[in-house]
Amino acid sequence: SAAGYRTGFYAAMQNLLQGLGAHRPRHIIMASSTRVFAERDGGWVDEQSPLTTEDEWAQAIIAAEALLLDSGHSASVVRFGGIYGIPGGRLLARISRGEICPPLPLSYTNRIHREDCSGFIEHLLAGVAAGEALESVYIGVDNNPAPRYEVESWLAEKLGVAVGAGASLAEPIRHNSAGHKRCANKALRASGFTLKYPDYRSGYGALLGLQGEDGLNLNGGTAR
Repeated sequence: SAAGYRTGFYAAMQNLLQGLGAHRPRHIIMASSTRVFAERDGGWVDEQSPLTTEDEWAQAIIAAEALLLDSGHSASVVRFGGIYGIPGGRLLARISRGEICPPLPLSYTNRIHREDCSGFIEHLLAGVAAGEALESVYIGVDNNPAPRYEVESWLAEKLGVAVGAGASLAEPIRHNSAGHKRCANKALRASGFTLKYPDYRSGYGALLGLQGEDGLNLNGGTAR
């Protein structure tokens, strides 16, 4: 719920900053979300793109970001896309049941493997330890935003599931994710971080034990 987001993001940030008191950590990193962006029509966004003023859930995240960045502390926020990589996750479970979204309406999705998620935070902390100046905002996604249907049909093929069932799932999923944007990870790449899984094929391929099979290009991904 929106109230839950306000508690989990804004109130939590208030508590953190109040708890710090006069203590000044070397740097604070907040895990945020790409949900904060205003784009809803499939366009590209980067770290400077406009933020939404209409999504009540996102407003709680935006307020927490602002609270941190305006606090006087040295800080960065990382706006992560969908984090995946847990064996037996909900998406794979749904697709294995034959519930696949339809090709239309087109809905772009952005993701990052959990190993790259934690790896990027570790990379930033190492930069702080080395005395490097960090950006205030990063987008934490892989190199390849992809249509939801493309991702799900590829997974269905690898799982041996016939495509076509569950067409009614597309709209509720798209609405709940406040998605349909393509996120560019410019600052992430400029930081020198190298993604272990630069696209969904490499990440899910490793998850499914498919790496190197069927001549798949699992190490690709097109960065913008």
